[in-house]
Amino acid sequence: MKTDDLISMMAAGAAPVDPRLPARRMAQALAGGAVASTVLLLLCFGLRPDLLAMLSVPLFWIKLAFPTALAAGALLVLRRLLRPGLRVGMNWAGLALPTAAIWIGGALVFVAAPAAERLPLLMGYTWRTCPFNIALLSLPLCATVTWAVRAMAPTRLRLTGAVAGLLAGAVATMVYCLHCPEMGVPFWGLWYFLGMLIPALAGLLLGPRLLRW
Repeated sequence: MKTDDLISMMAAGAAPVDPRLPARRMAQALAGGAVASTVLLLLCFGLRPDLLAMLSVPLFWIKLAFPTALAAGALLVLRRLLRPGLRVGMNWAGLALPTAAIWIGGALVFVAAPAAERLPLLMGYTWRTCPFNIALLSLPLCATVTWAVRAMAPTRLRLTGAVAGLLAGAVATMVYCLHCPEMGVPFWGLWYFLGMLIPALAGLLLGPRLLRW
């Protein structure tokens, strides 16, 4: 068979690719993973008993805004990494700005507090378990986000895996806020961040194996 004939035969059944498919697939992955993570939260930890009262407390929404902003930033970076040849560029600011904001806010709260209250503000009541609880809740999201990313075309597999893991950890932290009783800004900046870094580190290590296409 001639080369031209072979190309014509292979292209005969080709159909245009829906440009919205990657976004739709990622939305499905995040929605499915978040639902599974919420079910896991209910089974393992339960909701905080005063959750309804917390909905009227501005500090609770600030607490939720931190992982939400990081999840949005991770999505912006991941969109670039999933398209070969594109630079991430200023999209890194989507990760840097929420992190800097919570660290600066936590530092200000820490310094302004009386000396006797500083350590409780930083350590809270649940520092021993908080990062691992977030990592546990991120497992369904890690699976669904990996499913979405594998269907695309990442080339920097370690970096993509790390950002995908951070995305999973950030959404899992959003879910964990429905249970976590901690209301100290320094606590969130340290222990929530460490919890999100666990799946990010796992993605960094396993990305070349899990995301190869």
